Amino acid sequence: MTFRLPLLFLCASLLVQPLAFAQKKSKTPFEPAELVNPLMGTDSKPELSNGNTYPAVAVPWGMNLWTPQTGTMGHGWAYTYAADKIRGFKQTHQPSPWMNDYGQFVIMPVTGKMRFDQDGRASWFSHKSETAKPYYYGVYLADHDVTAELTPTERAAQFRFTYPKADSSFIVIDALDRGSYIKVLPKERKIMGYTTRAARSNPKNFKNFFVIYVDKPIALARTFRGKALAGKDSLELMANHTGAIIGFKTAKGEQVNLKVASSFISFEQAELNLQRELAQDDFEATKQKARDRWNQALSRITVEGGTEEQQRTFYSCLYRTLFFPHKMYEVNAAGKTVHYSPYTGQVHDGYRFAGTGFWDTFRALYPFLNLMYPGINKEMQEGLINDFKEGGWLPEWSSPGYADIMVGNNSASVVADAYLKGLRGYDIEKLYEALVHGANNEGPISAIGRKGAEYYKKLGYVPYDVKINENAARTLEYAYDDFTIYQLAKALKKPQAEIDLYAQRSQNYRHLFDPATGLMRGKNQDGTFQTPFNPFKWGDAFTEGNSWHYSWSVFHDVQGLVNLMGGKENFVKKLDSVFTLPPVFDDSYYGGVIHEIREMQIANMGQYAHGNQPIQHMIYLYNYAGAPWKTQYWARQTMDRMYKPTPDGYCGDEDNGQTSAWYVFSAMGFYPVCPGTTQYVLGAPLFPKLTLTLENGKKLEIEAPKNSPQNLYVQELKVNGKKHGQNWLDHFELLKGGKLRFEMGDKPNTQRGTQDSAFPYSFSSVKQ
Repeated sequence: MTFRLPLLFLCASLLVQPLAFAQKKSKTPFEPAELVNPLMGTDSKPELSNGNTYPAVAVPWGMNLWTPQTGTMGHGWAYTYAADKIRGFKQTHQPSPWMNDYGQFVIMPVTGKMRFDQDGRASWFSHKSETAKPYYYGVYLADHDVTAELTPTERAAQFRFTYPKADSSFIVIDALDRGSYIKVLPKERKIMGYTTRAARSNPKNFKNFFVIYVDKPIALARTFRGKALAGKDSLELMANHTGAIIGFKTAKGEQVNLKVASSFISFEQAELNLQRELAQDDFEATKQKARDRWNQALSRITVEGGTEEQQRTFYSCLYRTLFFPHKMYEVNAAGKTVHYSPYTGQVHDGYRFAGTGFWDTFRALYPFLNLMYPGINKEMQEGLINDFKEGGWLPEWSSPGYADIMVGNNSASVVADAYLKGLRGYDIEKLYEALVHGANNEGPISAIGRKGAEYYKKLGYVPYDVKINENAARTLEYAYDDFTIYQLAKALKKPQAEIDLYAQRSQNYRHLFDPATGLMRGKNQDGTFQTPFNPFKWGDAFTEGNSWHYSWSVFHDVQGLVNLMGGKENFVKKLDSVFTLPPVFDDSYYGGVIHEIREMQIANMGQYAHGNQPIQHMIYLYNYAGAPWKTQYWARQTMDRMYKPTPDGYCGDEDNGQTSAWYVFSAMGFYPVCPGTTQYVLGAPLFPKLTLTLENGKKLEIEAPKNSPQNLYVQELKVNGKKHGQNWLDHFELLKGGKLRFEMGDKPNTQRGTQDSAFPYSFSSVKQ
């Protein structure tokens, strides 16, 4: 489906012209935020994900995000493109519809009758009268004849409601259910409250405190409990579900402005956040500041050439990489950085972030931050230290505390990759202590520490027949995680015995390789393989995938896997099989077709399931077996076919920036197959030119002047004018800046990158 700009932005089309092209014809500054489509991926539902995103209106890594809410209260699919009605504008911290939300409340303008419940206040809307930007959202609410607009800061926001002439105009504030509080102070034109609603992690003493100021005198004030109005004198309520309604007369075209801020700490802190971030700014000033922040962040990578669709896709993906994990820290009256802890229920000093799952994001999102935005990841690493100190473990999914979902111990990768790529200035020894603790112990829930740790330490794998689900996936991820601990232990000069232990454990993937099928397979406690075995069976021994997906999860020792599979030629044939096999599946473990299966089935790429994370690196493995041109082909195929800047623009869950980071890296021409090393494995750039402005001030130019849909194969690569024959680039060399020049052609160069000396790092290829 091509990108139909008028369908999405009709009346606002003049604001979203392709400025990347216009910049060559005029002196108009390049504003990549105008190329972003926040609606990309919103045409989704539980049965089929085209992204499972919502239009997130925020600033990069802001504590709060805002979104129009089309779904019912508490439903994970807060905004879906196919919906007809908006129920309100929600402050959100939702990383994924499957994880749902925490700390949310809703604001909604209403006219006519005092309609405050979610169905009564809902209004029809059209995408033709909707404008969605990273820094701004506006829509016409037809049932109320109100134009609603919002624009964000990190911890605050401004709303502007343009009303018709009406004797009965209202604003509804819904603090939602599961425990909330509301208070209206008409003389101060103020509403304050808190919500305790949180999904997944059951955080201690959790409250999201909010304060709202309106710039118009409040003529009417009521509160409600559930679906019932409270008494006229009840302007303060605490109950399961509370909310407030304020009312006034409005003239035609009258604008009513709201200033909103929140805090996970206190009402006083919420007030401070509002004063600090909004000050005397009006709506337009806040909007411009948010716009500037987005343009500054997105301009760290500039692209030239390509199609308008490709540029829109690139910047829409880049936008998605800059949200999660979001800040959960605040700055108190003394100027000190502080945060609420979901583990203790108290306020502590220092940084904290939340809202991400490392099973997804260790693969490309965190490596992307380490390359392009290391400063924010340094704060994130400090936040992880606080997670460990306050909760006793590193989170694998934070929502906002420990969430019991997914497998692996991939915090090890996130910590090790940051340090090995040069991040400093935080207590890495404390983080190493946390990694060792997590690697050798089961946590209080299955998703922290390592489920099956004792089996893994004793046998070298988590057995299939001991009632631990997704055991083969756990084993493969634990082995890789042990490799990253090994790498960090070497860098920190730990005792040799400790280094050797994790080096040895990194080879545990070998226990699950089945020579008879050439694939990974669950293994019983007695050393026999699981039977029966169907490599197309999803789940069971694997996580959201089958053996054809997980057999490639040996990020750190691809050469070892090549050897197990019978050498380079057989390995390449096995990789090819992923694309040539039919998209058959066995869904018996789940008792039905889960959306990840359906997304693979309809993609027309065989068993390749790009819509989920386990196989996303696999395309780059041809570089380890002498066929790099096949990486170049399949990476381009995936970018062209699986990504569009449209509501159905992804091919599965976007997942906290990971699937977007795959695209951004691939468009630059390289990908971090193995976080925990300093190598990026080569593909081929998508654009004739990209310029990376690194945080150290250096610029890296990536040129491919003959790039085109036909010229997708690398003929030659020069790095700073010197011929580069290897299939990888080094992180620290890239940080020096300079120029990568790709000579592109329409036929594969079957000579370049075919020698063993050109292959990227593998544990088995290096003397330890």
